[in-house]
Amino acid sequence: MSTTDYKTMTTAEIRADFLHFFEEKGCKLYASSSLIPEDPSLLLANAGMNQFKEYYQGTKTMREIGATSCQKCLRTNDIDNIGDARHLSFFEMLGNFSFGGYSKADAIAWAYEFITSPEHLGLPKDRLYMTVYENDDEAIELWHSHGVEYDHISRLGEEDNFWAAGPTGPCGPCSEIYFDQGPEFEGDAPGDDGDRYLEFWNLVFTQYDRQEDGSMPDLPHRNIDTGMGLERIAAIMQHKGSNYEGDVMRSLISLGEKLSGVEYHASSDSTDKSLRILADHSRAVTFMIGDGILPSNEGRGYVLRRLLRRAVYHGRLLGIQGAFLTTYAHEVTEVLGDQYTALVENQSLIDGIISAEESRFGATLNAGENMLDAELDKLGEGATLSGEVAFKLHDTYGFPIDLTREIAEAAGHCVDMDAFDQAMTEQKERARQSANRDAWGKANNVWAALSDKLASTEFCGYDSDDVDGCKVVALVVDGVEAERVEAGQKVEVVLDKTSFYGEMGGQVGDTGTLAADGAKLRVLDAKMREGGFVAHEAEVTEGSLALGDVVSASVDHGRRELIRRNHTATHLLDAALKAVLGDHVKQAGSLVTSERLRFDFTHFEAVTPEEVARVEGMVNAHIFAAEPIVTKVMGIEEAKASGAVALFGEKYGDTVRVVSTGDGDAPFSRELCGGTHARNTAELGFFKIVSESSVGSNARRIEAVTAAGAIQYVDERLAQMDEVAAALKCRPADVLERVEQLKDEKSAVEKKLKAAMVGGSSNQVADAVSGAVDMGSYKLVVAKLQGIGGKDLRNVWDTVRDKIQDECAVVIASDADGKVGLLAAATDGAVSAGFSAGSVIKEISGLVGGRGGGRPNMAQAGGQDASGIDAALDAAKKLLGA
Repeated sequence: MSTTDYKTMTTAEIRADFLHFFEEKGCKLYASSSLIPEDPSLLLANAGMNQFKEYYQGTKTMREIGATSCQKCLRTNDIDNIGDARHLSFFEMLGNFSFGGYSKADAIAWAYEFITSPEHLGLPKDRLYMTVYENDDEAIELWHSHGVEYDHISRLGEEDNFWAAGPTGPCGPCSEIYFDQGPEFEGDAPGDDGDRYLEFWNLVFTQYDRQEDGSMPDLPHRNIDTGMGLERIAAIMQHKGSNYEGDVMRSLISLGEKLSGVEYHASSDSTDKSLRILADHSRAVTFMIGDGILPSNEGRGYVLRRLLRRAVYHGRLLGIQGAFLTTYAHEVTEVLGDQYTALVENQSLIDGIISAEESRFGATLNAGENMLDAELDKLGEGATLSGEVAFKLHDTYGFPIDLTREIAEAAGHCVDMDAFDQAMTEQKERARQSANRDAWGKANNVWAALSDKLASTEFCGYDSDDVDGCKVVALVVDGVEAERVEAGQKVEVVLDKTSFYGEMGGQVGDTGTLAADGAKLRVLDAKMREGGFVAHEAEVTEGSLALGDVVSASVDHGRRELIRRNHTATHLLDAALKAVLGDHVKQAGSLVTSERLRFDFTHFEAVTPEEVARVEGMVNAHIFAAEPIVTKVMGIEEAKASGAVALFGEKYGDTVRVVSTGDGDAPFSRELCGGTHARNTAELGFFKIVSESSVGSNARRIEAVTAAGAIQYVDERLAQMDEVAAALKCRPADVLERVEQLKDEKSAVEKKLKAAMVGGSSNQVADAVSGAVDMGSYKLVVAKLQGIGGKDLRNVWDTVRDKIQDECAVVIASDADGKVGLLAAATDGAVSAGFSAGSVIKEISGLVGGRGGGRPNMAQAGGQDASGIDAALDAAKKLLGA
């Protein structure tokens, strides 16, 4: 079978051809959604269907006959298999979808046309095989009607050819398309474990809604969901036998060859696997950070950290020296940046996060190695390292099991892999149960249902706090639509237009009142709901309100004015942070209330006091310059071209609002924003940063106040200063000088106290010396002391040695506020007589919950269990024969 009997296409050509093909069929082209899914039940976007969930459920209707997309996807449920010929963590999924718009017959016809037509893939028909669900005769006849021979169509069971969202919810039969790679590959039939018959496109005919009792009524309309792995079809179209041989992945493997000096397919299987893992993980890491995911110890941040660390480890295995992952990130951007512009826009952030994590993992590896060394020291010769310890190293330190085994084997120990695998299995099962919790649920979301029959709420609150003539278009009580509400009831009111801002983008919702003839409602909050509805969370205080009533909407003016000011301050703060710290700064979250503002941003270390002062001064300079806040409505592309800052993961329409400080061509701040703002920076009064803190390994938080909040903050601080000055009996201006004076006095007193406790005049030390035991060649002092810190024990030893003035040794334990200090020390003569300080400390430190060691003439340890001091000293006496 020839491998050159069809044409060759690049990954970019395949992607463009697929999307254009289905656009011409009438499908709407959708851009890939972020790897951070809107669906809170999903950790990461893992399929093209994710962004179309509500269309599948029938709660929203698409006007076009269908959709097509190339979706960024990330899956790590089989991370241990990544690096073989097939498995990837990050991949691109080509898809076409229908939600009642086109039929199963159309889907099959178009799929066959795309893969066989010379204008498109042009794959040889005799090398194509189809599988269908075991009782799906309709699919068999549809394929056969296009010329597919019956012996190229096979039936597979539910495990292979029936898709379900979960135990309940949308489901239906599948039909998969396979390509025969030739007899040089193992495999006997489509669907087996071999690589000869390679599945590259799955057509899912989602038509049922499985219930808890097992019944499967039809969905409101039949759906089509197809997914073609771009890397897999690229390998086929480039006459390669593996996902990693296509042009995109091969470019990353070539980079690994260059950095490591090893040659792909010329060394060992383990070396090839490391090169593939580096290629895969580096691409995944780059895309995740580009979509705003930051490393953490939970959720998607943990997935990112795990992939990044695994990549670093395999780089070490290949012998790559120093930091190297940003080089991979640049290659990913070079190859895929044209298609995914977020990679280019966020290059500095990607570089900064990767560099910081790579450096941090170096320290983590060292900590893991120290723990592993300590555990190995406890083992007898040839003993097995516990699988629980190996799992803790993996789970807590991110320490790869391969590295644990390698180090253990070098020390003469093996690892209990059965126990390790059991712990891993239990962790995966916990993760699986969490991830599978009714991911689709029931198709009864009231807001999704409303979006199908009502237009979104018109917001009229940019220029006015009060709007009359607002029609009640929906009333929602406890998640259910209502016709009327009475006094005393709580309700979510939806109007056709409103002056209330619904909580969104970090800005809290407005409060105020709704009033109609015979009805009054107190609005406690306003939320932005699915479908673009502003839900006025209100309590009916008088009368009743019904659908169709007309109300006047009045926002609490004073509260909104303070919110406006704090929102504008976040824009100024964002711009100032970029100016002072660098372009890698990205907003990672915010909260704008009437009292204060909170701003989270990406940064890799604490902001210094000098930097905080520069940021604060820069913001205040623009406030004092009294610059107008200019808002313009423009197309999204025009806005981006103007340099307007867009937020991670935020979805923007074709038309956007751009908010700038100043009306010049190069304003200090320019952002895409739908919130409410001050009209002039001078309205902010002044800006004061009240705290700077960490909210993760690569994110910082600044809290600040403006206007009335800033005045209140300063007043409170001045009052506190007055109280401190009164307590110190000095003027406020002299507080610092008085505090320094008190510190000096305290230090002097502490020195005198310490000298009294550990010096020659100390009763404790004198009592200890008087109880010295004559060991023949030296005198031994074993004593328990109170109130002396571990770092002062050496001074005690000096005092004992001066008092005895002969060959001597000590074993001292101290208890200071529950913290234990141990010290063993000896003169040269005592050491010659057999005293070993290091051996004593190593033997007894575990009894106080500590570890330690040292030289024969001096050793120390610390501990946390003061209740073990007596036992430790008794053990020392027994060891020394005293």
